Amino acid sequence: MAPAPCKVRHARREDIQSILLMIRELADYEHELDAVEATEATLGATIAFAPDNVESTSTAPNTEPITPTRPSRCLILYNEKDQPAGMALYFYNYSTWRSKAGIYLEDLFVRPSERKKGYGKKLLVELAKEVVAMDGGRLDWSVLKWNEPSIKFYESIGANAMNEWVGMRVDREGLTKLASLLD
Repeated sequence: MAPAPCKVRHARREDIQSILLMIRELADYEHELDAVEATEATLGATIAFAPDNVESTSTAPNTEPITPTRPSRCLILYNEKDQPAGMALYFYNYSTWRSKAGIYLEDLFVRPSERKKGYGKKLLVELAKEVVAMDGGRLDWSVLKWNEPSIKFYESIGANAMNEWVGMRVDREGLTKLASLLD
């Protein structure tokens, strides 16, 4: 199925408000709205944006450089009415076994009113194009176990569940404690 008419480009600073709104909508869908700490200022400081008036695409990213404090990029999908309908927020990762860079998709979100139009697939295709263009090793992401509609969608496009892996995380007080373990 071809997606409904849309345009995908790298986010520009003018998109920060839309990105934050979609992050909050995603968090609400995942029943974690209270956990959102992102602000327009923090997004502005941590995303590598495309310059104003540049139609930067996934295969030709003309964006600010990636740095340790600005590690992410964001693709924005605009619907036929030129309204933000979805986003893919991502960063680069690395496969030691393949000795290749790849992309980790942190968040894929399509607004509920815009679903079933092929927009999620369009965003994933654009990310896959970027991985292929950079001769990358893989495109990775996580999905909540209870999110059956998303799991079925991902499987329908050829994604494989990594059931043998368990996600691990250290954050907040645990991160501070770990950093001082050998002091």
